[in-house]
Amino acid sequence: MRRGSITRSVGTLLAASFFAVAVAGAQSPAVNPQEADFAKQQQKQQFAQPLNNQPVWKEIRSGLPQVTTVQGREANILIEPMGQTWRAARVPVATVGGFLVALALAGLAGFYAVRGTMTVETKPGARMIERFAPADRWAHWLMAITWVTLAITGLVLSLGKAVLLPLIGYTLFSWLATVAKNLHNFIGPILIVAVPWMFVRFVRHNGIGAEDLKWFAHIFDYFKGHEYPSGKFNGGEKLVFWLVLVLFSTTLVVTGLILVFPNFDQARQTMQLSNIIHMVAAYLAIALACVHIYLGTIGMAGAYRAMRDGYVDASWAEHHHVRWYQEVVAGTAREKFVQPGAAAAPMAAGPSPAFQQTRET
Repeated sequence: MRRGSITRSVGTLLAASFFAVAVAGAQSPAVNPQEADFAKQQQKQQFAQPLNNQPVWKEIRSGLPQVTTVQGREANILIEPMGQTWRAARVPVATVGGFLVALALAGLAGFYAVRGTMTVETKPGARMIERFAPADRWAHWLMAITWVTLAITGLVLSLGKAVLLPLIGYTLFSWLATVAKNLHNFIGPILIVAVPWMFVRFVRHNGIGAEDLKWFAHIFDYFKGHEYPSGKFNGGEKLVFWLVLVLFSTTLVVTGLILVFPNFDQARQTMQLSNIIHMVAAYLAIALACVHIYLGTIGMAGAYRAMRDGYVDASWAEHHHVRWYQEVVAGTAREKFVQPGAAAAPMAAGPSPAFQQTRET
């Protein structure tokens, strides 16, 4: 009786041992040789330097794909190492860009204080030329209003925390930043239409040639009132066209879409790189656009009216764009002279009959 009891006890103990071994084996995941070797290294590391997790975090920050059950782009990467590089580069880029824009504004303010508005003597009863057709003006103002809105809101978002927050406080800045973010995100896609429309309307007269290089060689004479002869657009205007409109604005559209629509399934590194490129292009474009806006408003008399109403007088055209003026006089330009009365209400009347006839032919 006692022997049978001992036999049963030994059998039960052996069965329990085998069961425990089986459970432990089932809980141990099957690993490949590389993972087994890494596990052994971790065990040795714990014996040599207990509680030292540097090797673990080194592997996490390596950016190498690991194993996960979560589906999605980069879901198997816990920490994206380029993120730290992006964080370190973003602030210096914004700082340098802010100083560049401030330098442009300060330089223009100083130039205006010394030079004032550049004027041209206008003869009474001078004939008028329709410089810009309505479609040209519409394309320009769509681009201008959209672009200036994006520039202002972009500066608020990138520099507001450093510049505006100490001045206006958290509450007002929070409201302002929220409005700026929504305006920037929702108005930005308008450039998808505005950029190509303006390119099509203005590319005809913006080809760069040898005469434009000569214009740049005499650029200091331009600000003294002695301009080198130019066509419908001078070298500076063509530079703004190709850099601000074609290069920088196109770059801003592409990178902006990448940032605003993450559902394109782009990687985090792509968005970080796009953010830096977006900032660099924006600051350079804003600095150049400040010069363009200055000359188109308070810097040069008659320039704003040309884009607002479409008309300039013959004296203005001859002084600022003499080669284009000579083409108008010779009848080889698309634009023609109109009577002063025809330009009195251009916004209501639309293009002049002479200009409309020229466009049709």
